[in-house]
Amino acid sequence: MSTVTDPARALNPHARGRGRQQRRALASLAGWLLSGLAFLLLAFALLDILRLVFVRGFAALNLQLFLTPTSGIAGGLLNAIEGSVLITAGALLLAVPVGVFGGIYVSEFSREYFARAVRFIADVLVGVPSIVFGLFGYLTMVTALGWHFSLAAGCITLAMMIAPYILRTTELALRGVPGELREAGYALGASQANLVTRVLLRECAPRVLTGILLAMAISMGETAPLIYTVNWSNYYWSGHLTHEPVAYLTYVIWSFINEPFASAHALAYAAALLITLFVLAITLLARLSLSRLGVRRTS
Repeated sequence: MSTVTDPARALNPHARGRGRQQRRALASLAGWLLSGLAFLLLAFALLDILRLVFVRGFAALNLQLFLTPTSGIAGGLLNAIEGSVLITAGALLLAVPVGVFGGIYVSEFSREYFARAVRFIADVLVGVPSIVFGLFGYLTMVTALGWHFSLAAGCITLAMMIAPYILRTTELALRGVPGELREAGYALGASQANLVTRVLLRECAPRVLTGILLAMAISMGETAPLIYTVNWSNYYWSGHLTHEPVAYLTYVIWSFINEPFASAHALAYAAALLITLFVLAITLLARLSLSRLGVRRTS
């Protein structure tokens, strides 16, 4: 069975090449259009959320928010601000040493089979929903250990959630250091410990700091783990690590927005504004540290 073809086209390879180029150009144009449309949709959604938070949040701001605690669904936010700072600081205090030193060990000192196992476990934990961590914290610390709703239970739960993220960030930052630096350090007679502390960590410090800052932003914006482990309090923290609930900003957003009162809505939008400003500031700091890394490498 014979196939009828265009003799001119069959004898002209340039025509076939132009046809392939046109198809590639059309496919590329379609890809750019779809990417641009997706970007516009995401940008519109983000800007609309920011507009709502900023407009209503700034309208709700007043000096009383920063001077008084909540009173039912009214009052200020000072106790919630205090609690959010304490919970985030406690989680970082626990997660940063584990994540950073764990990343260093996996990248530089452990055997490959152990490193693969740790990477797999860390990747799985990073993908676990935060509410699962909250349920685990509730079953182990709140009920089994008898700590009840408390600052310690919330800090440990958040630390378990962000430590794998810091570990993987630290490991990838160390693996991204150019091999020439390692070879130069060994050539000068440096031990592996000296090479890590004096060369590698200095080189990848901005990336590690970026991971820590992003983990801080993640922990500040979490709600589900804290509902299970910290609950809520209308009072200031009295200094007890266990057997005492603590206030925090994300609970104000989650709970107060569902109330039928304008005062509760004002507190919810004010809390949302404070968290948004904090997360934006942390993100800008992370970007700035990465840009400084790029400038230092090019100079």
